[in-house]
Amino acid sequence: MVWRMEKKEMIPSKTVSLGLLILVSQLQVSMGAVYKVGDSAGWTIAGSVDYRQWSAPKTFHVGDIILFQYNSQFHNVMQVHHAEYKSCNASAPIVTHTTGNDSITITSKGHHFFLCGIPGHCQAGQKVDINVLRVSSSKAPTSSATSPSSPSSSPAVTILPPSLSPSKATSLLFSTCRFAQLFLAVAVIVLLV
Repeated sequence: MVWRMEKKEMIPSKTVSLGLLILVSQLQVSMGAVYKVGDSAGWTIAGSVDYRQWSAPKTFHVGDIILFQYNSQFHNVMQVHHAEYKSCNASAPIVTHTTGNDSITITSKGHHFFLCGIPGHCQAGQKVDINVLRVSSSKAPTSSATSPSSPSSSPAVTILPPSLSPSKATSLLFSTCRFAQLFLAVAVIVLLV
């Protein structure tokens, strides 16, 4: 019995490895910290939450998740442009969120402006500017409280489905990170072979 093997053209392994490396680097963008706007107080006008002071010391990155938790009977979250943010104008939002448990993934650098569209709430201070610096260093994903985000020219956020809780989203992001690191290691090994 004679076995014949046909010669098939194959893509060079270095090309495949390079492609995998590029794919893995793109996956890294989706990993980030989870920030709950207003920390334990959440998104509210009750108490004395200063959202400017809350967001100021934080360094936000592309891939971070901004979590707004609030009573949806009394509040909402509107992503707006800078002019609307400054004037507390809720008449033409980019996006409106109303679940009371809104997870927004930052997908671009720059300022992301959010406010509550209920009359009087923005004027009372229920607004936040999430600024993702143009030059940022990489960081490991962590869980902490954070503020909302919105781009100044177009929506650059991803809304998690209601069935995907923030803790599940964080777990999913960490799993993606581990998978990406494993994938990167395999790609490097293949490149070296």
